[in-house]
Amino acid sequence: MIERIEIGQRMSKIVKHNGVAYLCGQVGDGASVAEQTRDCLARVDALLEQAGSSREKMLQVIIWLADMADFAEMNAVWDAWVPEGHAPARACGEAKLAREDLRVEIIVTAACDG
Repeated sequence: MIERIEIGQRMSKIVKHNGVAYLCGQVGDGASVAEQTRDCLARVDALLEQAGSSREKMLQVIIWLADMADFAEMNAVWDAWVPEGHAPARACGEAKLAREDLRVEIIVTAACDG
């Protein structure tokens, strides 16, 4: 069974299937990549909870940066957020994001209840 949560015209915020939660890409507010990353990860936390999951259950994360020069700044926030011993498989690349003011987008797949 497929469960879709917060269905919109273009996407659902969460899609659950066979014990896996797929979160839509999350962006954050703020001027710096650190501020945007912190806000983005707070949004991920909320969606993981809503999906019956948590940071400890992340399977894969894809991170898009508008500029790879921000890699170290984003990683400083990321490293403090990920629970020790629970790092997911992860990829990070550079991409043109949906708006010019966006500097980071994070896409999470996690194990979940149900």
